[in-house]
Amino acid sequence: MLTWDFLSMIGTIAFAISGAIVAMEEDYDILGIYILGIVTAFGGGAIRNLLIGVPVSTLWEQGTFFQIALLSITLIIIFPHHLLKHWHKWGNFTDAIGLSAFAIQGALYAADMNHPLSAIIVAAVLTGSGGGMIRDLLAQRKPLVLRSEIYAVWAIITGLLIGLNIFTSAVELIILFITITALRVLSYTYKWKLPTKQIQVKLKIK
Repeated sequence: MLTWDFLSMIGTIAFAISGAIVAMEEDYDILGIYILGIVTAFGGGAIRNLLIGVPVSTLWEQGTFFQIALLSITLIIIFPHHLLKHWHKWGNFTDAIGLSAFAIQGALYAADMNHPLSAIIVAAVLTGSGGGMIRDLLAQRKPLVLRSEIYAVWAIITGLLIGLNIFTSAVELIILFITITALRVLSYTYKWKLPTKQIQVKLKIK
């Protein structure tokens, strides 16, 4: 339990900072920076709770994680240049940890409630990448998880493996966490991408 809390803490920090950085890039004011950072860190989990029937009030029981997120955002506001130097080096790695930990957490939530496989997969995806999608939409950007390197796919695989009871014990879940984190690191290191299909529309001028 402590292990997952620690991993979730790292994910919370990574997602909160990423939201704050996007807000700063879009010239948001101080309030906007805090809002986007919090939404990125907790938005995916909040939507997951609504969809799988977990009381929304559960979100407010994560007081420590909220404090950690607020502190992380505050530090990036006060020391943007110092922290961004390290963030560009380690940001993707901590984000990969967050994706993996949150995807497993979301899948386990749904599995413990005896939801079907489809719901377990959706819970994993929303918890692991939902916050990032909300962040990009609020910043009026195309969601990166839907068009850039392979990202949400790893959350889908996580939900599938847990939903099929392939990974159930604590040791197996740790192995799954390490594997998904490593795959995410490889995907952004070597720029793995899913195939795309574009449609060109020709306008007829009369």
